[in-house]
Amino acid sequence: MLEILTGLISGIVSGTGMGGGTILILILSVFMGVEQHTAQATNLVFFVPTSLTAIITTIKDKLINWGIGVPVAIAGIVGAIIGAKISINMDVNYLKRYFGIFLILISIYEIYSLIMQYKKEQKTNNKNKK
Repeated sequence: MLEILTGLISGIVSGTGMGGGTILILILSVFMGVEQHTAQATNLVFFVPTSLTAIITTIKDKLINWGIGVPVAIAGIVGAIIGAKISINMDVNYLKRYFGIFLILISIYEIYSLIMQYKKEQKTNNKNKK
């Protein structure tokens, strides 16, 4: 049951484009006790069908910028090969540490973005009141 709930939550987050794999790796490694290398590899199996589903949906809604998407995808494939080779040969403790740092940096960025958006909205609201 936990596997189904984990997949459902990760799939919803993935479908929004916010990185469901990050949630999946976190749940697998922290709450389900799966070793980090295995959690990351499991994420790769999860990623393909969920990404294809999201791609098909966004193509139907004409939301993909192909001029940006294709070069980014090609570079991403090369980066994925490099990253997989690095990850396979990396000590699991370092891998966990780097993953944690990655999550912290994303969190800081998201909080900063929310603060900046709030300030921008406050400025706009103050201008409209005058």
